[in-house]
Amino acid sequence: MPAEYFEARERALLGERYERLYAAPQETAARGVTVSALRTTPEEFAARADFPLRPSPFCKAAFVVECPDFKPGRHPYHHAGVFYSQEPSASSAAPLLGVRPGMRVLDLCAAPGGKSSQLAAALRGQGLLVSNEYVAARAEILKSNLERMGVPNAVVLNETPARIAAALPEFFDRVLVDAPCSGEGMFRKEPAALAQHCEALVKQCAELGADILDSAAAALAPGGELVYSTCTFAPEEDEGQVAAFLQRHPEFALADVLGHVDYTFGSEGEANRTGGLPLDVSKVRRIWPCQGGEGHFMARLVKAGTPRALPAPGGYTPEEQLWLAAAAEAGRKAKGGKPQKGGRPADARSARRENSRACREAAQGRSVRSRDGGAGEATPAQSLAAWRGVRGGVFPGAGRASRRGAWRRRPASGGLPPRRISTSCGRASLWAACRRAASCRSTICSRPSARSARTARS
Repeated sequence: MPAEYFEARERALLGERYERLYAAPQETAARGVTVSALRTTPEEFAARADFPLRPSPFCKAAFVVECPDFKPGRHPYHHAGVFYSQEPSASSAAPLLGVRPGMRVLDLCAAPGGKSSQLAAALRGQGLLVSNEYVAARAEILKSNLERMGVPNAVVLNETPARIAAALPEFFDRVLVDAPCSGEGMFRKEPAALAQHCEALVKQCAELGADILDSAAAALAPGGELVYSTCTFAPEEDEGQVAAFLQRHPEFALADVLGHVDYTFGSEGEANRTGGLPLDVSKVRRIWPCQGGEGHFMARLVKAGTPRALPAPGGYTPEEQLWLAAAAEAGRKAKGGKPQKGGRPADARSARRENSRACREAAQGRSVRSRDGGAGEATPAQSLAAWRGVRGGVFPGAGRASRRGAWRRRPASGGLPPRRISTSCGRASLWAACRRAASCRSTICSRPSARSARTARS
C-alpha cells in the first residue's frame, strides 16, 4: 500500500522524530494568498482586505487566510490580479532566487503560475520572464493566470526543457525549477496523490527531475543562479537529487538558500537523505507539516563565472525585444486579431468594418477586452469564461447541463434562428459566428464542431 511504503521509509529515516515532524497544527490544509507587487503592497493589501488574514512566515508578500469558507476565485481582488491564491508554503521558493528588474528569468515548470507571478512582480515590468509548461492544457491555464495578474513582460512556452536549453544556451540570469515530483507533501490536500504513490513513482520523478536540472544548467548564464524546489519528502528527489547534480556539474556550487532574504523558515536538510554523497545540508531548506506547510524542499545553486551586466532601467537588448514582440504577436493571433500595420491611414471601408463588428458584438453580447485597456487585465466575465473552458478540458462532462441550457430558441412570434452560445469559449462569442470554425485548436475551448454550428443555424 502507498501509505505503508511512505510511513515505513520516513520512520526509518526520522526515528522518534516522525510523529513530531508530521504532526500538522490543523486538520485541513491552510489557505493563503500571495500579493502581487504589480498591483499593490502587502501593507496596503492587509489594510484593505475584507477577510481575516495574518502574515505568512514563508514569504513577505504572502498571507494565511483564516477563513475556512473563503472562496478566492469569487473575490474581486482575484479578478483584478491583486493576489494569487495558493497554499502558504508554496510561495517560499520564488523569493529565494533574488530576482531584480532587468534580469532574464526562466520558470521551467511554471503552471499554474503562482511562482511565475511572484517572479514577474520582482521584475516590476523590466527584463524578461519566460514561463514554460510542457503540458499544453496547463500552459493555457498558466497564460490565463499571467494575463489576469497583469504581467507585461512574460513569454509563455509549451516546450520541453531540453529544447529550450538547446535554443537558448547560457541565456538566463535566473532559473527556477519547481520540479514535477511524487507529491508527498500533497497527501493531505489531494487524496489522489496518496492513491497513486509508490516507490516506482518516486524513482521515475527523480529521473525526470535530473533531466530537467541538466537542461536548466545548460540554459543558465555564467554567474547565474538556479533554485530547485519540490513538494515531496523523498530523499531521491530532494537532498539526494541536489548532491547527484553537483557531482555531474562541478561548475556549480551550493549556496545558502536563504542568502537573498532577511527572514527564515522551516528546517535544515537531513544528512541521511543524500544517498551517501557529500552535501552541506545546512544550506538547503525543508518545510515539515508541523511548521505550517504541506512539505517543501529548496536548494540554491550558483554557476561559476561573471554575472551579466544588467541593462539600464526600461532598456532591452535586441534579443529580448524580439522575444517580447513575438509574444505580443502571438497574443494578438490568439485573440483573433491581425498584425499591426504601421503608416496606413484608416479609410471608409475599414471604418464600416469596425462599425459592423461593434454592432455584431453588441447584438451577440460578446465580451471582449478593450484594446486600450491595461495589458493582461481581464474582467470577471472573461475569467469565468476561461475557467469554464479549462473545466471542460480537465473534467470531461462537467457542466453539460449549463451548455444544454445555452441554446437560444426561436420565439413564438418568429425572429432569429436558434444559435448555440459557447459558454466555455474564452471569447464568449457565438460559435456559429466564429470565423475560425473547425480550424480553431484552442485548448481552453470546448466548442462543438463546425458541422454542429451550421446545424444550429439551420
